[in-house]
Amino acid sequence: MIGQRVTRQRVAISELLEDVEEFRSAQQIHQLLQQRGHEIGLATVYRTLNAMAEQGALEVMLQPNGEHTYLRCEPRSEHHHHLVCRVCGRTVDVAAPELEQLVEALASTHDFTDVEHSIDFLGTCRECAAV
Repeated sequence: MIGQRVTRQRVAISELLEDVEEFRSAQQIHQLLQQRGHEIGLATVYRTLNAMAEQGALEVMLQPNGEHTYLRCEPRSEHHHHLVCRVCGRTVDVAAPELEQLVEALASTHDFTDVEHSIDFLGTCRECAAV
């Protein structure tokens, strides 16, 4: 939590995110914190999540309904994407070298450099599809 004061609320949010394995909304994170006995305001959760995302400590995914969701990914040296179950939220990190080659080709074709992208794939996992 670089650049932020270390408070019990921020520590609680950070610790919770260590245990979360799928993208969660600020409201869901707030609810999980309350279930763990933490009294933290929803506004504090939003501010902390946004600050952590700006610092690169969290990945943010915009859901089809316009809601932002957050996930702490394992530190990686390479760029990666996510395969996310739209039913249960199960999230898998995926490397996609073919996609990276496509991005490089598109950038080159259109005379762009230093291109950043974020692509998440939504689908239904095997367990949810079986229900």
